[in-house]
Amino acid sequence: MSLKGKTLFISGGSRGIGLAIALRAARDGANVTIAAKTAEPHPKLPGTIYTAAEEIEQAGGKALPVLCDIREEAQVAEAVVRTVERFGCIDICVNNASAVQLTGTLETDMKRYDLMHQINTRGTFLVSKMCIPHLKLAKNPHILNLAPPLDMKAKWFKNHVAYTMAKFGMSMCTLGMSAEFARDGIAVNSLWPISTIDTAAVRNLLGGAAVAAMSRSPDIMADAAHAIFLRPSREATGNFYIDEEVLRAEGVSDFSVYAPGATGPLAGDFFVPDEVFARTESKIKTIY
Repeated sequence: MSLKGKTLFISGGSRGIGLAIALRAARDGANVTIAAKTAEPHPKLPGTIYTAAEEIEQAGGKALPVLCDIREEAQVAEAVVRTVERFGCIDICVNNASAVQLTGTLETDMKRYDLMHQINTRGTFLVSKMCIPHLKLAKNPHILNLAPPLDMKAKWFKNHVAYTMAKFGMSMCTLGMSAEFARDGIAVNSLWPISTIDTAAVRNLLGGAAVAAMSRSPDIMADAAHAIFLRPSREATGNFYIDEEVLRAEGVSDFSVYAPGATGPLAGDFFVPDEVFARTESKIKTIY
């Protein structure tokens, strides 16, 4: 089973987890639209939509880089139209774009609050809304939101309520749309890592090199997403998947390849329920 010939629409996929998911699909021969707003190189962040497209092509896929700010409805609509014109369909929608700021209520300015809600919650809703008419025509359609389980504990809110609200908004899209579009056979799921992932966000915002050294590579999320996309959409929907658990269900038992440089316990990610940590065989330290 593979994603050969399938078309993925990925928001914010110029780097990190989104790019890793794109490259994993590309190795199967998939078509990938990278809809993101990074057209020029950033001094601190690697990758643009064009470098991502080059990597996708080199990996064996076909790429369409589209300059797109998912806060703008017209830009998202155009990106979807261009995708269908180029590849003829959309089989998979990945809501990867996200904004983060871990500040308390008094320290969060409203401009940043609005940004997180516009990109995380509204962006996920908008991109899904635009893709769904095309997903209804696909044979095994999937929407995958890179969003956490809805673990309604105060500890996830008290230090950064604005960010948690915006991120859980993505999760509520999973909860609602999975039921809304069940008759159409569209799978709507969330995927979240049990451990921190070594991305620019972790290195620049969430702990720096120390936490990066306790993190897994984005490849674990890419492999988990790939496994989800191959599952029957009418049977596998409405789930809040954890990356490691997805792969264990696929028969993976050795996870050292995803963190070859780690010398001790991995860092547990935000929003992971206590019971998930309790049942894993991996050594993970909760730091958040």
